[in-house]
Amino acid sequence: MITKAKLSSFFGEHFKWSMPNLFSDSLTPSQLLYDRSLLFAVLALISFGFVMVMSASMPEAQTLTGNPFHFVWRHGAYLVGCVIIAVVVLQIEMQYWQRFSPLLLLVVGLMLFAVLLVGTTVNGATRWLSIGPIRIQVAEIAKFAFAIYMAGYLVRRHQEIRENAKGFYKPIAVFAAYAILILMQPDLGTVVVLFVGTVGLLFLAGARLFDFFALILAGILAFVALVLLEPYRMRRVTSFLDPWQDPFGSGYQLTQSLMAYGRGDWFGQGLGNSIQKLEYLPEAHTDFIFAVIGEELGFIGIIAVLAVLLFVALRAIKLGNMCLALDRAFEGYLAYGIGIWICFQTVVNVGASIGMLPTKGLTLPFISYGGSSLWVMTAAVMLLIRIDYERRLSVVQAVEGRANKQ
Repeated sequence: MITKAKLSSFFGEHFKWSMPNLFSDSLTPSQLLYDRSLLFAVLALISFGFVMVMSASMPEAQTLTGNPFHFVWRHGAYLVGCVIIAVVVLQIEMQYWQRFSPLLLLVVGLMLFAVLLVGTTVNGATRWLSIGPIRIQVAEIAKFAFAIYMAGYLVRRHQEIRENAKGFYKPIAVFAAYAILILMQPDLGTVVVLFVGTVGLLFLAGARLFDFFALILAGILAFVALVLLEPYRMRRVTSFLDPWQDPFGSGYQLTQSLMAYGRGDWFGQGLGNSIQKLEYLPEAHTDFIFAVIGEELGFIGIIAVLAVLLFVALRAIKLGNMCLALDRAFEGYLAYGIGIWICFQTVVNVGASIGMLPTKGLTLPFISYGGSSLWVMTAAVMLLIRIDYERRLSVVQAVEGRANKQ
């Protein structure tokens, strides 16, 4: 029987009790109070990402800095940050995230505005705030903050969203404000992720179909207009449609990525044996790391990686269903939002590297090099762990409460 002492703290008595039994089947999922499979999947992705960043980044690091381990050491430092973020997020109760979601949205909005004034510019884009030695891409934090805000809004205005157009378009106005600030950096990829997450959550919350389809149509028209108004975005779209028309110009990155996949065949060239990472493929350790995975580990390797990422996304969706069944609406919608976010960003990153979608500059979750993306994704998945912990705890306490009454 589970005692109250064992349920008292996620990091205290509970962890001392459960960790020695991590690989044991003697405890039921509800007794464990956390999702082992989700935790192991994420740890596997982050560990695999570290290995692939090491493999993909060494040639470029040698050229740029003279130290082949330059990006490896930095990525290791990011992983230390992930541990700190995980510890902090896991200790915060979900009620606080719900209570302070509007404040979090406001703070991140002010940070987005600050980027435009004092941000750091890299490769022509002003997307980073420098705080001492740490450089933060605020648009990544915006995805996190907006998912939490949307979950809180859907709980507060659930009936209004179902019955009134006003309730539907209020969060769209907030999204539009965020989108304008992010597009001024410029960063169209993040805006697309935010839009898909917003649309997905409104649909799951039961928004009227007329409002829903009107929003999708408006979003598509806005996307087309944004592409047509910016020559560099138009070049990306045209090069994506036929990269071989200009293989040494606008189509260079995609053609090199496709060559990497072609060399990979079924089982790959072997870890560390990629040719394209030898400064043929730009952004080999960031946006196009999946092409290096395909070249070194082959079709089998990329299917394995996609399977684990799909598992994490589906786990989040399933968690959302279970929370809604227990009338934990905020946690349910937030889990939905995180699942949609991880799934869609994976689709965009992989789709761009294989030539199915235009290049958007989005990282591969948990795997690509980049501190901001890795930290924010870690925070998001730790929220899932915390949501599942509170759900399981409530179930166990309910069962014990009924048992005590009997």
